[in-house]
Amino acid sequence: MAEVIIALDLPGEDARRLLDRIPEAGWVKVGSVLFASEGPGLVREFARRGLKVFLDLKWHDIPNTVAGAVASARDLGATMATVHALGGWTMMEAAARAAGADLALVGVTVLTSHTPESYGRAVGRPGVVLPEEAGRLAAEALGSGLRGVVCSPLEVAAIRSAVGPDAWLVVPGIRRPADAAGDQARTATPTQAVLAGATHLVVGRPVLEAADPRAVFFEMSEAAALVGKAGRRDGGSAFG
Repeated sequence: MAEVIIALDLPGEDARRLLDRIPEAGWVKVGSVLFASEGPGLVREFARRGLKVFLDLKWHDIPNTVAGAVASARDLGATMATVHALGGWTMMEAAARAAGADLALVGVTVLTSHTPESYGRAVGRPGVVLPEEAGRLAAEALGSGLRGVVCSPLEVAAIRSAVGPDAWLVVPGIRRPADAAGDQARTATPTQAVLAGATHLVVGRPVLEAADPRAVFFEMSEAAALVGKAGRRDGGSAFG
């Protein structure tokens, strides 16, 4: 089944208290907000607790610098980390070598906050079709040796069809029908994302802002598990 990753976009003590309320959590995302406030020691702490840590810092720099950062993340005990696919083939290839077999490295394609217009302005190419752009970047990422990619729910099906059954597709922007989208422009429910081929669902505000975060975590997990039993759109079993 697909894994549910809790995005801990919170101050350190709030993140710890939240995890105490959800002892069943297996995966957590440590992003730039939490990493900047707590530092690498928090990754070690979570790893010691038996959690799988998704270190989401989206490295985008010269190859040598990114490779060094990836090696440090591997040594911290992170299970998965991100580089930005716009950093290019040489950067991603160097990062993949540094990750080795112990760290699953995934490439960020197009941020879920982008619309076609905002992305077109950012890259100076009006008229960009986001699923095509995400697919192009996914092919570069996997070709350079990465384990998978991060993409919005709306690009999962096309990318899964293009890359086959084995790549990890890590999908933020997961919302239940009643949840506010916030600053996420491209969202889907957990069921929709897993049916399309997602392997990891990154869930932040629906859990973090809930009166009962454990109940929401279980709701998301159960939706992913039910889809996993039925099988994904590509005919394979859902996996994490």
